[in-house]
Amino acid sequence: MANHLHKGDLPDGLSFGDMVAIDSETMGLDPHRDRLCLIQLSAGDGDCHLVQFAKGVYQAPNLCAILADPGVTKLFHFARFDVAMIKRSLGIDCTPIYCTKIASKLVRTYTDRHGLKDLCRELLGVDLSKQQQSSDWGADELSSQQLDYAANDVLHLHHLHGVLQDMLAREGRDHLAQASFDYLPIRAELDLAGWSETDIFSH
Repeated sequence: MANHLHKGDLPDGLSFGDMVAIDSETMGLDPHRDRLCLIQLSAGDGDCHLVQFAKGVYQAPNLCAILADPGVTKLFHFARFDVAMIKRSLGIDCTPIYCTKIASKLVRTYTDRHGLKDLCRELLGVDLSKQQQSSDWGADELSSQQLDYAANDVLHLHHLHGVLQDMLAREGRDHLAQASFDYLPIRAELDLAGWSETDIFSH
């Protein structure tokens, strides 16, 4: 495994194939208040490319081209938050999307534990460390521990995707998952527009 840190944008000519695992690190969980600090990407090959943003500087044409490419599936865990942060900061609608958290909730109905750490432990036999989860992602210089933590959030998503997709197909719920993934950009837009705590489908 190798981590490649880039300041401001990805280098020219970098390709992640037809499916790229993506995660983000922010200063907090409120997309209106907290800024986007880091985006991690992996092709599922054991390497991670991390794009670090200076405060308020989101001119990243190479990254945006990948995020907006309709021929590349963006693979997230809890895509709702990352997609909203990317939309707000970079102005990009990430489509098409696959979310391992939604897939897990649709098929792992025998548990209420759908965090990435839980999925990796049960489905892959991998124990992820969450020690750096609450740290200063806005720092000018990120530690090697922070970079390793951020990389781990994307390095296992391709493997999880394969396992979860097989489970969804087995249970006949893959069409429900796909419809949910297709709705995610609208769900993120609703969050940004002020409906994050409102169930618009309720009575």
